[in-house]
Amino acid sequence: MEFSKLGQKFTAHSGIMQLMADLGDALSSDEPVLMLGGGNPAKIPQVQQVLRQRMYDILLDEERFDSIIGDYAPPAGNLAFRKAVAELLAREFGWKLGPENIALTNGSQTAFFYLFNLFGGETANGGFRRILLPLTPEYIGYADAGVAEDLFVSARPSIEYLDDVLYKYHVDFSRLHIGDDIAAICVSRPTNPTGNVLTDEEMAQLAALARDHDIPLIVDGAYGTPFPGIIFTDAQPHWDEQIVLLLSLSKLGMPGARTGIVIANETIIHAITSMNAIASLAPGNIGAGIALDMARSGELIRLGQEVVKPYYRTKADNALRWFAEAMGSTPYRIHKPEGAFFLWVWFPEIPISSAELYTRLKERGVVIVPGHYFFPGLKEDWPHRYECIRVSYAQEDAVVRKGIGIIAEVVRQAYG
Repeated sequence: MEFSKLGQKFTAHSGIMQLMADLGDALSSDEPVLMLGGGNPAKIPQVQQVLRQRMYDILLDEERFDSIIGDYAPPAGNLAFRKAVAELLAREFGWKLGPENIALTNGSQTAFFYLFNLFGGETANGGFRRILLPLTPEYIGYADAGVAEDLFVSARPSIEYLDDVLYKYHVDFSRLHIGDDIAAICVSRPTNPTGNVLTDEEMAQLAALARDHDIPLIVDGAYGTPFPGIIFTDAQPHWDEQIVLLLSLSKLGMPGARTGIVIANETIIHAITSMNAIASLAPGNIGAGIALDMARSGELIRLGQEVVKPYYRTKADNALRWFAEAMGSTPYRIHKPEGAFFLWVWFPEIPISSAELYTRLKERGVVIVPGHYFFPGLKEDWPHRYECIRVSYAQEDAVVRKGIGIIAEVVRQAYG
């Protein structure tokens, strides 16, 4: 093995690695840091109370506790939880699926690594297949998930201007080309980083393209439907055997449990199960153990609809108002927040890059995520990618408001 090449592979995106290190350092720092970066969900009191009660119930049940802690799950994940999720989705949405259509992974990031490398990369006959991201900007976590380089291809969106500040991205289907080298289509809904929710019509068109080309449509629902349901606009959940739907317990409030949920046809689930067995023997039991009764009762969905969604909707409205107050006449735009818990803020023609803005903000004790990381697979040099930042509003209101004020100051200075 040529160790120099191995090192190059894992340091090629050292900027992202440094960013993740900064986010981790910010969370553990003794110095005051306004943490508006990262994807950590808020600790919502009503959710925390439910999760603590579930944990308490498990501790009182010796047999259940011993099984969760002391036994390996099967490679597809805890069977009782997979059955409960299948029954919940069949009951709520009429989906024709069973536990054989569900596999758990150690976080949805692991599932994406499996799926992207299962479908994409070098083929047995010497070809190369890629993953199409039809709407960019797109999730930062996809960028380095391929074992092979150049795994992704993406397309610029069209932009709809809604008012003087808000705008919305749409899939520009005229830019999509699905050749023989495309192995799968992948979208996040809501989109991380922008909070964009693809419309039902856009999803139907993408599903039709996937069927026509006999490739899977991978839908990242980590923030979306059916749970945790952090969507502020009308959006119907959909699944069939052409779709690979990825859900997670993280944004409901359990990121530390690392529980990803893959819903797909049996062939894909069998492959995921095999990869689990090879990579980690089995996924962890903790998340499934805590959420089992919540799946059986339907609380997984109700908690999202009745507590989590309205909580973040209020925080999004507050963050928009605070930006308006802080920015004044300084030019800025924000993607309409339709879900998740981020604002995607665009500073048109700002004289410095988003990377430089990130550095200046970090010096002021504010951590955000610079926008240029969110364009995996985009070949053209689109200036827009260097003019945007992602701001999380999941932290306490005082932290978010103060951070937005500092962002406005630094941006105003940059414009001169």
